Amino acid sequence: MKKISENNRLSSYMDAPWAKAPKAYQNIVHEDENIIVFKDGFPVTEGHLLFVPKKVTQQLDITRCFELAYKWGVRGVCNYEYEAFNVGINNGEAAGQSVMWPHVHLIPRRKGDTPNPKGGVRNVIPLKGNYDDTTEGGWENEGGMALPEVDDNTPREELDEAIRMPMQAPFVLEDNWKERYKGYRK
Repeated sequence: MKKISENNRLSSYMDAPWAKAPKAYQNIVHEDENIIVFKDGFPVTEGHLLFVPKKVTQQLDITRCFELAYKWGVRGVCNYEYEAFNVGINNGEAAGQSVMWPHVHLIPRRKGDTPNPKGGVRNVIPLKGNYDDTTEGGWENEGGMALPEVDDNTPREELDEAIRMPMQAPFVLEDNWKERYKGYRK
């Protein structure tokens, strides 16, 4: 792949794996002067598509991809091809981007494709998708950590200090991910 060395960005969408794959033309489902749409090579669900701008000279290039992905998602729901959809982008390595050319994912969603879809895109961070677990006793708990035992009259400074205090003993969150994702790939 040809890369621009400064930030590992590819110099063209044609240098990306979806365009370089053998018989890549068979995975193209739409093409116009601005956007090319490929079937994802590693689909999360049936119908997972990549909306790829042919150039990235202005913000409008990727915005067009978002708009088209959203329109196709709505059309798929209206045509009963799937029940819902996610549209998203992984922008940068820390966000999970592995192909350094901007592209938008359209991921069709169907009932039962994940055991608990609540939280949607929040699930990209493990254990953060279920925001019902982030409140205790009416307190908003950003970050999902255990809140200290307090009464309603505890001063804010004392609460802040309690959160900063080191834990007495390490703890392990029980992660039953195998159970949560049982049958996910089916």
